[in-house]
Amino acid sequence: MVKEFEKAGFTIVHMCNLVPVSLTVGANRIVPTISIPYPLGDPNTSKEEQWKLRYHRVGVALDALTTDVTEQTVFKVRI
Repeated sequence: MVKEFEKAGFTIVHMCNLVPVSLTVGANRIVPTISIPYPLGDPNTSKEEQWKLRYHRVGVALDALTTDVTEQTVFKVRI
């Protein structure tokens, strides 16, 4: 679906925890997430820590939207 949006002219960031799958389907901008049930958080951490995780990953995704890419790019996130 990511490729179809890009064919239509929309810049897309694919946020996923299975980066190899995202690479296989051809996503151009990929931001790694944390896990399948909790892609942007970790319920074993405090609410403040979860907020920091989400804030950082969404910030990376927004930066990825404004980055020109010529090939598939996996953007770095803090662990």
